[in-house]
Amino acid sequence: MSNPLIEARNAFTAHHREARETLNAREWGVIDTAGDGPALVLIPGTLGRADIFWQQITALSPRLRVIALTYPASGGIADWADDLCALLDTRGIDSAAVLGSSLGGYLAQYMAGAHPSRVCHLFAANTLHSVQGIHNRPPYSADLDAAPIEALRAGFMDAMQAWGQARPDQADLVEFLMGEVAGRIPEGEMRTRLNALKRGPELPPVAHEPGLLTVIDAADDPLIPPEMSKAVRARLPGATCFGFRHGGHFPYLLRPDLYSGLIAARLGLEPLASDWQGSGKELEA
Repeated sequence: MSNPLIEARNAFTAHHREARETLNAREWGVIDTAGDGPALVLIPGTLGRADIFWQQITALSPRLRVIALTYPASGGIADWADDLCALLDTRGIDSAAVLGSSLGGYLAQYMAGAHPSRVCHLFAANTLHSVQGIHNRPPYSADLDAAPIEALRAGFMDAMQAWGQARPDQADLVEFLMGEVAGRIPEGEMRTRLNALKRGPELPPVAHEPGLLTVIDAADDPLIPPEMSKAVRARLPGATCFGFRHGGHFPYLLRPDLYSGLIAARLGLEPLASDWQGSGKELEA
């Protein structure tokens, strides 16, 4: 049985191959649409590569230089923030809008706090405000360096199967993510992503003006509990906050048009679709 998400992603990657780029001795995956427009950097969560944002890249690249990333197999949050600054340097970009989801949202917040001049707009999406206590929760409670990779992958698989049973309407998404876990994310990258949060630093304060801050979350996110979403909003006072009523942990996959339109609107671009205002009823600003 066909999966429209996988088919659409594969059609995109057939024409937008991920390049490999070494930054501070770490090899990143990069999809860069190039061009002279304002830059937008997209950072995925634990279960995504650069191409997981294919729908946003397609929608926004006519007016923005979109740079989507895949994590390296070494380093951690502070290292990666330095790497992203180096990435901008190699392209002659002084500052960029940075959107991170989940793990990527934590990295984006860290970068905005540690390197404020390099982030002209912060999007903290479906993410967390602190790593305090995370080492007590699976899979982070495991020995992430020594545990068999099959066991780590199986933990994700079991969680997603339970998710699929609870939300049969998201079966295509679950199958898509299981493909990422099963092998599209190599072992070294998987371990490093998990360790990045387990061993991650606490976030530095973000001093950006409120108009340069956007928080995105979802009421039905199975991974980010409501109190954590509230804490992210609280640590970014004055941010414009958008809460998807339906979008789960991956609203950029499940609600791509609305998600891309939200980004465009926050960056001062004309709405991407005529139904943006109508679709906005689905959000709680």
